[in-house]
Amino acid sequence: MTGTDRHRRIVLWRHGQTAWNIEQRFQGDTDIPLTETGVAQARRAARLLAALRPDAIIASDLRRAADTAAELATLTGLPVTHYEGLRETYAGEWQGLTHTEILARFGEQYTAWKRGEPVRRGGGELETEVADRAAPLVLAAADKLDDRGVLVVVSHGGAIRTTIGRLLDLDPVSWESLGGLSNCCWSVLGEGARGWRLMEHNAGTLPEPVLGDDV
Repeated sequence: MTGTDRHRRIVLWRHGQTAWNIEQRFQGDTDIPLTETGVAQARRAARLLAALRPDAIIASDLRRAADTAAELATLTGLPVTHYEGLRETYAGEWQGLTHTEILARFGEQYTAWKRGEPVRRGGGELETEVADRAAPLVLAAADKLDDRGVLVVVSHGGAIRTTIGRLLDLDPVSWESLGGLSNCCWSVLGEGARGWRLMEHNAGTLPEPVLGDDV
């Protein structure tokens, strides 16, 4: 149920930096740990997000997301519930390849994906299948919040984008228009009279009030 009396927020937080991020390798659901820089990013971001006074934290069970979430859990005292369904997109043969290697071996597949066509990258999951498993977990956790509760979801760039697209009821063809998330940055969905709306995207600072006509 949504409405003007409910103002829940969902913070979708991407994990910190990994070695494969630096090398521009497609990670997918490969379990790659954080670098030292990634841990530092998580600690810095956690100090900011703790100021939002979150009520619950859920996270992917892959190490890079779980260790990012642990930094916020340490500051807030909240437990973290881990879900396999919040993992990054499984991308089959693409996983472990650099961007250049993917273009060289799977150029037509990559181009079709960028056009918004439903593509099983490397024989893996469709983006809509990622949304099918991730979005219901996020909604179920949000439904447990009180009217002004804050949920933090620690996941991965692709999984977050598909989840946002699904919660905003966007056509999957347009999900790519949301753009990516930098390491340890986040997006915020707020609840309004007509459902969820995107309040912040790829943010690294605390949300600012909207001052103007579009409140």
